[in-house]
Amino acid sequence: MSGEKDLDQLKREAAEKAKAAALAKRQAKAAGEGAPKQEDKPSEQALSQDAQPAQTAGTPAEDGADLAKKKAAAAAKAKAAALAKKKREGIVEEEAPALVETTPASAETSEDGDDLAKKKAAAVAKAKAAVAAKRKAMELAGESAPAEETPVAAETSEDGDDLAKKKAAAVAKAKAAAAAKRKAMELAGESAPPEETPAAETSDDGDDLAKKKAAAVAKAKAAAAAKAKAAAAAKAKAAGTGDADTAAGGDDEKAKAKAAAVAKAKAAAAAKAKAAGAAKGGDVSPADTADQPSPNQPFLDKYRKVIEENLGSDVLEDSYINKLSKDVPTLVAKKDTYFKVAQFLKYNELLGFDYLSELHGTDFVTHMEVYVHLFSYKNRQSVALKVKIDRDEPTIESLQPIWAGANWPECEAYDLLGIKFTGHPNLHRIMLGEDWVGHPLRKDYEPYDVEV
Repeated sequence: MSGEKDLDQLKREAAEKAKAAALAKRQAKAAGEGAPKQEDKPSEQALSQDAQPAQTAGTPAEDGADLAKKKAAAAAKAKAAALAKKKREGIVEEEAPALVETTPASAETSEDGDDLAKKKAAAVAKAKAAVAAKRKAMELAGESAPAEETPVAAETSEDGDDLAKKKAAAVAKAKAAAAAKRKAMELAGESAPPEETPAAETSDDGDDLAKKKAAAVAKAKAAAAAKAKAAAAAKAKAAGTGDADTAAGGDDEKAKAKAAAVAKAKAAAAAKAKAAGAAKGGDVSPADTADQPSPNQPFLDKYRKVIEENLGSDVLEDSYINKLSKDVPTLVAKKDTYFKVAQFLKYNELLGFDYLSELHGTDFVTHMEVYVHLFSYKNRQSVALKVKIDRDEPTIESLQPIWAGANWPECEAYDLLGIKFTGHPNLHRIMLGEDWVGHPLRKDYEPYDVEV
């Protein structure tokens, strides 16, 4: 406000000087008309006074030129003062002419002050409009509007627009950073914080704000990652797998368990190989294979005892527990007692093997063998009956009259191995044609067409 007072004071002084010069001119003109011209020049003391008009009785023609020079000097002085004030307060060129045009005419009066006041009021109104537009833009951008400021007369609309644009850019930047932060937290599984309204900031602080926001987003991301990692570790621990800190121990335990399983499998394979080595041509004796008694050994002893008591001790060639076939009790009958033993196994009340589940033949090169698997529904127990036959003339009695289920298996053994089952009601080939030469499952089989 002191600057405005100085400007007004300068203007008033310039106006007073102009008025004094005009009055002196009028008096000189009036004196020249009523009296002869005086050659004397007005005193320099009267011309040098700033606030008092020159009181001379008469002035020659040169007085007008001096007066004009003084008026021009006063106007230049006022204009220089106004220009200095404009530089200090930042007044734009549009307002400068209105504030510095203070050279009054001879008829200038107090109306000049009114015009100046109107211009100042217009400048103030313009600044207020800019501030109002700025507040409205900030409210639309989601910011809290700042307290109303008293606009300075020198503030122009262009400054307000630039400031509003810079602030709006800073607000948009802050909002984008906040949105990125919320998205990162949502991806990390955290609940997004409520949207924050960024405070109004100037363009100079925009870069600093962006850096701070970026740092905050990075910090939030790191916190979210740490939280997710902790949750995963807790979940793994609850599931019994342990967390990341005990991963090495878990790997050691897993390796130990794997090594134990491998050792167990090796032991089982060794036992199987030992049993297979002891099985000479399919015959395995109990003395060779049973390191420990089989749970089915009592059943085998029972079957053998009953058979020997009823059929004699010479009907069986051998008996053993087949370790390679789930410890099935196995009876090896002689060729001439094969059918008799089969009948006894089915019809004896203590045994009662009423179901034939399997029958097949095998070529052992030195001989052939017929294998029969039987099951007793009454005793819930199974037994295997085997018989060895001549390979060159493979002939044995059919069990179809005892178990009807032997019908198709015996036809299959005849078709593929050439074993003939006497007493079978319809022994024929069921896979190959009747004109097929040879039996494909024999070890000496030679195909007619090698490429087939």
